[in-house]
Amino acid sequence: MKHILLTASLVLSAGGAFAQSATESTGVNSALGVAPKTEDFIMEASASDVFEIESSKLALQKGNDATKAYAQQMVTDHEKTTAELKALIVSGKVQGNPVTALTEDFKEEVDELAKLEGDEFSDEYIDDQVEAHEDAVDLFKRYAEEGENADLKAWAAKTLPALEHHYKMAQDLDK
Repeated sequence: MKHILLTASLVLSAGGAFAQSATESTGVNSALGVAPKTEDFIMEASASDVFEIESSKLALQKGNDATKAYAQQMVTDHEKTTAELKALIVSGKVQGNPVTALTEDFKEEVDELAKLEGDEFSDEYIDDQVEAHEDAVDLFKRYAEEGENADLKAWAAKTLPALEHHYKMAQDLDK
């Protein structure tokens, strides 16, 4: 439920720069297992990458050792996926506009994280990572299975195992 509200809020707060189809923004596509439209996928995937990178950079400063190790992998891996998505767009194989800055809701999450210290910070960061990667796995799986752009579909399928690994790592840290 939090995901559905967060996604709907992202769309409303970011205005035209992040305008998604109603079925994707409300979570209906996810609930039905329907692939997002290409432009929705690009916006959601890139917004997620920006959040992962920014929140993980904060975790590198404020987290405990286990959190810092996880955060470093998130920065490295999500900078790579950001570059790969941009390369697909620059090549002309994919049409779309990636999100390049924190959306309003993700900015609020990072701002809230910044107020925390110690174990409280690490616990919240990991909770955020579990949720973000659960959403990312769902998004990438749906696009990889039934997306409309063959090149982007192949990239989503290639990227999915790393996101599933990130999700499992976050769940393990959340215990």
